[in-house]
Amino acid sequence: MDRREFLKTAGATAAGLFLAHRLPGVSFAAAGERNTGKPVVYFTRDLSADSLKKMYGFVNQPLTGRIAVKLHTGEPNGPNIIPAAWIKELFPNIPNATIVETNVFYGGPRATTEGHRRTLAVNGWDFAPVDILDDEGDVNLPVPGGKWFSEIAMGRNLVNYDSMLVLTHFKGHAMGGFGGSLKNIGIGCASGKVGKAQLHRSGANNWGHSGARLMENMVESGKAILTHFGPRMAYINVLRNMSVDCDCAGVGAAPVTTPDIGILASTDILAIDQASVELIYALPADQRRDMVERIESRGGLRQLSYMAELGMGSKDYDLVGVD
Repeated sequence: MDRREFLKTAGATAAGLFLAHRLPGVSFAAAGERNTGKPVVYFTRDLSADSLKKMYGFVNQPLTGRIAVKLHTGEPNGPNIIPAAWIKELFPNIPNATIVETNVFYGGPRATTEGHRRTLAVNGWDFAPVDILDDEGDVNLPVPGGKWFSEIAMGRNLVNYDSMLVLTHFKGHAMGGFGGSLKNIGIGCASGKVGKAQLHRSGANNWGHSGARLMENMVESGKAILTHFGPRMAYINVLRNMSVDCDCAGVGAAPVTTPDIGILASTDILAIDQASVELIYALPADQRRDMVERIESRGGLRQLSYMAELGMGSKDYDLVGVD
């Protein structure tokens, strides 16, 4: 999907929403006034712990049993991650919850469980239990309809959970173009030594896949997660401190040039990532330029179109303001 196709898709849902400007291409519905049959993406401009708790309340109904909370907890002292203090306030509202992560494929402190746990403490995530899912190995989850994979190796402990809350700091990404809910689970649940290697490698080249192929790999990995949990998933995207670089860049991330937008919540993974991207594209040209360049130069929009092809949600949605 190139930019013209993306904007055409975005324009298919017409109505109005005003931030500091008109937001074209996004259907806006007031709470209680919608009967379109489209998935709902809840939206607030307010970026705070209280808003995060409010947004969780709109989408928590599918979450039962042991709840895995998938976060990107970041490299040491990463400046752009969701504030741990916000999550600390949210956690008492999530029964039987555990933060889950996996070790990374690249070098660095989070490549091992020991180093990962030290980093978690540095970044303030020691207020709650944290399960490094691949600490004890892998589990292969099937990818129904995948063209590149029939199964992908995830952290073994993933199967110990009944539901998943995907709590994402939305930002750019050096290889993926952008990192939303899909990237958070597609890369973030794959095991560090096996699953992430499957997604990235091309022969002997550790980082061989890029562009459309990497996007499709990530989507197929996400499909495995959605298939495993079924309807017992919910998604929150926090559009704040959006560098063009991922939180895996830590203190080396590029300076933030995209303005903060707000928090989105949904039970539809495609709808929430589509809405997040559309909100960025709707910014004035000088404010969206760097993020749009990062998304398009990496072929990131293919994440959205391939999720649609694999039946992972809806690109059409109602954006419901809750302020």
